[in-house]
Amino acid sequence: MTEHNLTDWLPTTKKEVELRGWDELDVIIFSGDAYVDHPSFGSAVIGRILEAEGLKVAIVPQPNWRDDLRDFKKLGRPRLFFGISAGCMDSMVNRYTANKRRRSNDAYTPDERPDMRPDNATITYSTILKKLYPDIPVAIGGIEASMRRLTHYDYWEDRLKKSILCDSHADLLIYGMGEKPVTELCRRLKSGEKFSDITDIPQTAYIISEKRFDGQKEGDIMLFSHEECLKDKKKQAVNFRHIEEESNKMHASRILQRTDRDIVVVNPPYPPMTQEELDRSFDLPYTRMPHPKYKGKRIPAYDMIKFSVNIHRGCFGGCAFCTISAHQGKFIASRSKESVLREIKAITQMPDFKGYISDLGGPSANMYAMKGKDQNLCGKCKRPSCIHPGICKNLNADHRPLLDLFREAGQIKGIKKIFVGSGVRYDLLIHDYKDARLNKAAEDYTRELITKHVSGRLKVAPEHTSQAVLDIMRKPPFGQFVQFKKIFEKINAEHNLNQQIIPYFISSHPGCREEDMAELAAITKHMHFHLEQVQDFTPTPMTVSTETYYTGLHPYTLEPVFTARTQKEKLAQRMFFFWYEKEYKDKIMSELRKMGRKDLIQKIFGR
Repeated sequence: MTEHNLTDWLPTTKKEVELRGWDELDVIIFSGDAYVDHPSFGSAVIGRILEAEGLKVAIVPQPNWRDDLRDFKKLGRPRLFFGISAGCMDSMVNRYTANKRRRSNDAYTPDERPDMRPDNATITYSTILKKLYPDIPVAIGGIEASMRRLTHYDYWEDRLKKSILCDSHADLLIYGMGEKPVTELCRRLKSGEKFSDITDIPQTAYIISEKRFDGQKEGDIMLFSHEECLKDKKKQAVNFRHIEEESNKMHASRILQRTDRDIVVVNPPYPPMTQEELDRSFDLPYTRMPHPKYKGKRIPAYDMIKFSVNIHRGCFGGCAFCTISAHQGKFIASRSKESVLREIKAITQMPDFKGYISDLGGPSANMYAMKGKDQNLCGKCKRPSCIHPGICKNLNADHRPLLDLFREAGQIKGIKKIFVGSGVRYDLLIHDYKDARLNKAAEDYTRELITKHVSGRLKVAPEHTSQAVLDIMRKPPFGQFVQFKKIFEKINAEHNLNQQIIPYFISSHPGCREEDMAELAAITKHMHFHLEQVQDFTPTPMTVSTETYYTGLHPYTLEPVFTARTQKEKLAQRMFFFWYEKEYKDKIMSELRKMGRKDLIQKIFGR
């Protein structure tokens, strides 16, 4: 068992800085989350990366922004810059429901307290620091800053907002997974370059006045200005297609957008991390535990990932409502088997580990080590998804590396069982590949997954039953879920297992009408589901679905798309999930009569 000292965590107070014998800090990071020293928490990752570069780093988790601002002053001025992250979630998603109600808990806060981070945390923290220390540069990052790097729709304020760089007054924005850009930034600062002169690092964005701008270069994409988008929603839709395509290209262009009398410049992203680079990030000396200051308090987000292991980054699913590819990219970066096994062995040494890995997965459960057969073709591709509307012929969807990883991990001393908690892409499992070896590997993975790695319930995400809605979502036909469910039940029966398949569904997504929800209710009732894992569509910044919701147009076709926008419309769709609740029966029957769909009354409420 590993014994820990207070100095094993990055310092969070003046006293902890002094315990390390430091009289000055190079970088101070402010985070909207509690400080959990684990590779699933972005601030910890960036802190450890900077530490590995030889810098003196501290983290101030969840500073109080409502008092005399002592949390922002207690560590003084850093030598290089302040870093800011709102946390692992956008602060508005974290604080409000799809119905814009204030949430009563925060999973990233000790004891779930809901009042420990502000709305628009990135802007709030940055504004405070720029007032207190106007001469110290501020770099913002994390999912909130990343997804708001250009003009974007904010659902909670119901308006189009400028790049977060404008409102935060930050000097630099690091988007996506920040290890490579922050490492390059620090190396150049250490070599003596001025922060304000560093404007060419990939995966960063900054603001420059039109007077100082050196002009559009060949290959640059100039978006419609913020002001043009305010006047014309179609221009915002056109902009978004460029933004998404460049986020998912191997060789992207620089993106420019005029806002007021300034220009927001977004440099192209770095190529996907190599296996060695990703291993280096995960192999840093994390304690894997919350800071000792939280002793006796529960942090639910930590409990969820405490005994889980992330094996890759990126997702080529391209789901229209998801931010993963806009943040991490569609190209998969996978850890080496050795790095993953090292982490699992470290988990077995944790004092309260009982032998069960809760999840061995990633953004998707089964994309580990997958990539294009011909990387030259990938280099020219700008499709946002490799598997929609069909699986790309160039994709090498080989499940053998993942099978091999699971089998070796299962042999580690102290491991009783390894579960898969990430969402499984069943379209990759039931596809008929031209290569017989890929079909065999998918079949073997499916059987091993169902017989050995399900904790009683397997999560999958068909999201809807309507083909029209699924097309807008970029999800496979519902018939593929039906096919996978039959395979799941057949394998369960063969092995005498009593396991459930748990489907996830979304209501009020762009393109979805009440009648689609009524059909969903009838179809899922026929399949004997009482739906639990459901949600009302929440427009989050920088997704196809959100831009469609705001503009009323699909960014790729510029065709109008119906969307439920009012609370009344949204609740009317949501109730169809719960047809089995007595309180909704009369309302649903009344709506179905209005639609002229008495046939569905019999299907939903008949025996």
